[in-house]
Amino acid sequence: MKKTIFITLLLTIFCVGMAQAKKRPQIQFEQTNIDVGTFPESDPIRTVQFKFKNVGNAKLVINNVTTSCGCTVADYPKDFIAPGASGVITVRYDGKGKFPGRFRKGINVFTNNGKDVTRLYIEGIMTAPQQTN
Repeated sequence: MKKTIFITLLLTIFCVGMAQAKKRPQIQFEQTNIDVGTFPESDPIRTVQFKFKNVGNAKLVINNVTTSCGCTVADYPKDFIAPGASGVITVRYDGKGKFPGRFRKGINVFTNNGKDVTRLYIEGIMTAPQQTN
C-alpha cells in the first residue's frame, strides 16, 4: 500500500513538472527586417516599430535589446507581456555624421523564452546632397 501511494505521488509530481516545463513565452514579430527606403542626408533620422506578439503560454519578458552601432537606439517594453498580448520595439536610426550610402543595422532581442537571441534589422539608403554647377 505504501509503495502504491509513493509511486502515485512520484507520478503526480512528474506530471506537474512536465506541465510546468511546457509553459513557455514565445515572441513572434510581424517583420524582422524593415527597409526605410531612400532618404536625404539632410534628414538623417528614421524611426521604425517592430510589432510583436507573445504567442506562448507564459509571461514574456524582454531582458535586453542591443544594437550593432551607436547610431541606432532601441526602446522596448520593460514590463512583462502576457500570453496573447502584443508590444512594440521602437528603433531610431540617426545617420548624422555617417557616410551616405546603403546601411543595415542589427538589433538583438534577448527574452526569457530560453532560446537564442532574435535578430532584427533596419536598412535603407542615405543619399548625399546633389552637387550644383
